[in-house]
Amino acid sequence: MNTVLQHRRPHRAEPKTVSSETFSSLINLAGRQRMLSQRIILNAILATQQHEEAVAVAEQALSLFETSHGELVHGSSLLPGVFFPALHAIYFGEAQADKRIRAFILQARSAISALGTQAAVAEVESLGKQATPLVNLLNQITQVYEAEAKQHAHAQQKEHRALMGNIQQIAKQAKIVSVNAQIMAARAGEAGKEFSVVAGVLTTITGELDELIVSAMKSAQR
Repeated sequence: MNTVLQHRRPHRAEPKTVSSETFSSLINLAGRQRMLSQRIILNAILATQQHEEAVAVAEQALSLFETSHGELVHGSSLLPGVFFPALHAIYFGEAQADKRIRAFILQARSAISALGTQAAVAEVESLGKQATPLVNLLNQITQVYEAEAKQHAHAQQKEHRALMGNIQQIAKQAKIVSVNAQIMAARAGEAGKEFSVVAGVLTTITGELDELIVSAMKSAQR
């Protein structure tokens, strides 16, 4: 059985840039914690009623729960850990989510270890009292991730629109230059033929750029 995660409080979170896919993974992982916590408690109760395999299921769920908590708080090769202020606040601020979750892990391990002894019923009963407050806490954590993900998506859309606006301005300026170049080439007559070809290519490029901008703007609004 895994030893409980050693408490290592991360430094105060600094905002990081993460992908939408990472946010989805974090939200799914945080949501899964709610299910695992209830599975641990339910199977501990079932084990006191002599249900086969309940102990193994409880142990497996506890192992996954503990590992996932470590990934959410301290990060992994794919996840950033506690990486924005609101998340740091719920884990280490007034709610003390990290401390309470680690206490639940210890309590769950104690209850599972006591199964088959006279202390089992009391241990599991004490663990069962954590079901509602713990799932409420885990709900709050998930909501923090969801709120940050929405802000992240909004900020990305805003930056995307600003970038497209800048590109549009550049394209407009390039179009003006190409038109002026064609006029100058026409005035130059035979000597301006090669310059006219270059100006024509520039006009084609700016037209294609306009089409790409329109397409990108439509995609961003979906």
